[in-house]
Amino acid sequence: MGILKKLFGKKEPRALLQDIAISKDWIASALNSSNYNADFSLNSLKEIDRFFVEQNTPKGLLGKNVGSKIFAIGSYVGEVIITVLGGEWVTDDDDPKGEINISIMLADGSLIFPVQRVMNHYKNGRENGIYDYVYALLQNEKPALGP
Repeated sequence: MGILKKLFGKKEPRALLQDIAISKDWIASALNSSNYNADFSLNSLKEIDRFFVEQNTPKGLLGKNVGSKIFAIGSYVGEVIITVLGGEWVTDDDDPKGEINISIMLADGSLIFPVQRVMNHYKNGRENGIYDYVYALLQNEKPALGP
C-alpha cells in the first residue's frame, strides 16, 4: 500500500516510467497473441506498421479503447528505439499530457516522441510509418563510411 493511501486515503499515482514498462509488455503480449511478431527488434516495427494497416478500421482492434493502445504501442516503439539506438526515457509526471509527451533523449541530445509518432501513424496512415522512421534514425546514427 502506498504511503499517500496510508496517510490520506488517496491513491498514489503511478509514475509514467512504470506505465511505460507495464504498457510495452502488455502490448507485446497482445500483439504476439494476435499473430504479430513483437520481439522488440527493429524488424518488429514492420509488424507494428502491418498492425495499423490491418487493424485501423471500425471493426479492427483499433476500433475502440484507442488511447491506451496508442500509449502502449508508443511505449513499445520507444523501447525498440532504445534497444537499437540507445537513449533514455524523458517523462514529466506533472504534465497533464504526460502520456503523449513522453520522449526519448538520444545520445546526440535530440529528443524524439514515440507516442506522438504512433498517434500520427494512426491518424495519417502509412506516410507516418514507424519502421521507416526508426530505420532513418538508425542511418543518421552511423558514421560515414569511406573518405
